[in-house]
Amino acid sequence: MKIFASTLLLLAALPASPVLAQTPCTPGTYAAPDGDFVVLAKLPTIPAPGLRYLFRDGRRGLTSDANAPLACGAGQVTVKGTAWQPVAFRETPATFDSVGTKMTGMLIEPPGAEAKRPLVVMVHGSERSSPIGGLYGYTMAAQGISVFVYDKRGTGGSEGEYTQNFELLAADAAHALEQARKMTAGRFGRAGFFGGSQGGWVAPLAATLTKADFVTVGFGLVASPIEEDREQMVSEVRAAGLGKDAEALVNRLSQATSGLLLSDFRTGYDALDAVRREMADKPWAATIEGEYSGAIARMSNDELKRIGRARFDNLELIWDYDAVGALRKLDTPLLWVLAGEDREAPIETTRAALLGLAKEGKPFDVYLFPGTDHGMFEFTTAADGSRSVTRITDGYLKLLGDWIKGDVRGTYGHAERLTPH
Repeated sequence: MKIFASTLLLLAALPASPVLAQTPCTPGTYAAPDGDFVVLAKLPTIPAPGLRYLFRDGRRGLTSDANAPLACGAGQVTVKGTAWQPVAFRETPATFDSVGTKMTGMLIEPPGAEAKRPLVVMVHGSERSSPIGGLYGYTMAAQGISVFVYDKRGTGGSEGEYTQNFELLAADAAHALEQARKMTAGRFGRAGFFGGSQGGWVAPLAATLTKADFVTVGFGLVASPIEEDREQMVSEVRAAGLGKDAEALVNRLSQATSGLLLSDFRTGYDALDAVRREMADKPWAATIEGEYSGAIARMSNDELKRIGRARFDNLELIWDYDAVGALRKLDTPLLWVLAGEDREAPIETTRAALLGLAKEGKPFDVYLFPGTDHGMFEFTTAADGSRSVTRITDGYLKLLGDWIKGDVRGTYGHAERLTPH
């Protein structure tokens, strides 16, 4: 989790047909007769005329991929010989004010009239890209949910400065929900938040600032950014099979670097030097990253005093944020979905905290998808241990939609429910 993330042109002709005879895909959401769907979206990183596709079951890719599982025609797509028709969402641009800043958003409503339709505000991760026109809002809307997406402050059409101050971002999310309620008056039932990655810090806090009927979180952390850094390094040394001594050493490194961060890089250098001396004869030390500690350890003290704060502490991050304390203030029903092998946001501390709070009586549902990395991605692993993501795991998107609608039933891919029914 960088201190959220939150993904066709198979030609509709016979294999021997020339490329020039193909029909380009059109961005939009296309539904199958049985209710399945696929979202096609234009992303800035994809050369025209290609689009990103995402199916409800998590299959993803580019329309230009030779093995894309759909073909594009005039105003429809074809999947396994069946025509899927476009979904006519009602999309309404919006602006709203938050803490003296003008924000931009978009309300996406499914077709038809439904006075009890759920309403969800999508709380972004740490990314700087706009969610408006992206994939994930439409995957919610395609499941019968009204969705409000908005540009994070300092990104897209929203004014202000980009920040990772959870308290300020929570205020923005709370104002977004208030705006969405006004726009859908008489057309929604329960209303709340979804937050992915960094949104897992922001969405629960936002729900303490305004009335929310639910909170959903995917691959977020119930830990501080300092704890995240430490857990990432522990995960790295465990993956490399380096043993308990290495774990203890990276724990001491995290403690030393946190001293610098919490003092605005004024103090803590003696403690960091002591850890550097311990690491000096460890060949693996040069490969340790964490969220920031590896980079800090490899910079000189003079460099850190001169540019450390500008490089590592320029986004108003609350390094020792009390994520458990924020959740203790929350009495709203909450769904938290964990990625079982999350390297970017390791789940050990988060899992224990959530299960402890649920045991205390908090209305929290916790699910885990094994074999998934950050973003709920399945992956392949190379000989050097590096991972290549393949798809979003089957069942994740449907679980989010069903839980928000209050209609969880059956199984969701390989998901494991960790809290009792």
